[in-house]
Amino acid sequence: MQRIVAGIYLGIPAVLLVVVAAIASTGTPAAWIGCVVPIGMLVIGFVLRRRHRYQPRWWLGVAGLFGGLTGLTVTLFPLAVGVWWPAILALPGLILGIVAGLALARAADRALLVPFDPELAGTPYELVFRLRGIPLAAVLVGADSVTVQSHPVPRAAHQFRTYPLTAITGTYEFSLSGSERLRFPIAVTHAVASQGPAVILQANGEDWVLPTNQAGTLIDVLTERRGS
Repeated sequence: MQRIVAGIYLGIPAVLLVVVAAIASTGTPAAWIGCVVPIGMLVIGFVLRRRHRYQPRWWLGVAGLFGGLTGLTVTLFPLAVGVWWPAILALPGLILGIVAGLALARAADRALLVPFDPELAGTPYELVFRLRGIPLAAVLVGADSVTVQSHPVPRAAHQFRTYPLTAITGTYEFSLSGSERLRFPIAVTHAVASQGPAVILQANGEDWVLPTNQAGTLIDVLTERRGS
């Protein structure tokens, strides 16, 4: 899994550097200035990888950003050496790069959680579970707390709710029919009820229904970390 993470933070910029260098070699010496972009991405990726190594919530954003920049640069940089036609593919290249980057991030996330290894409870990984039907919302399980948030980077108190693991009194797997009206510990602007698995989370005397396709894994993670 960490190999995939390294591929996101370092591999994507490295591939872009090779492509840019190959294109620059066919033009004037001034074209080599284009290598500044992938080199800058490599430096940023090296720094961020050390910070985000155990925080999967950041992998998706970095993968999408690096993938999009790569697709855009590959199609636009040939202009520096007088080749014009790849610029027509700039928008498809951007989209394809973003999709490829997000696919890598999803693969890393899946490699971390599927199948669930109980030994993860003793690691520093901050595990992320997406909430079905609520765009951008997720449950973050840390070493000693669980956070439900409606935005990847919460900016206000109503966008997240954090409970210490010691405050959790129960977790139960539940199946939603899709017709329920759900309460959330956070303010959400848009929620779509959907049929599928969910987790009933009891904490501080409150009960919350959290729809997630990884309901069983979320319960296993919370059980293991509460126990440890």
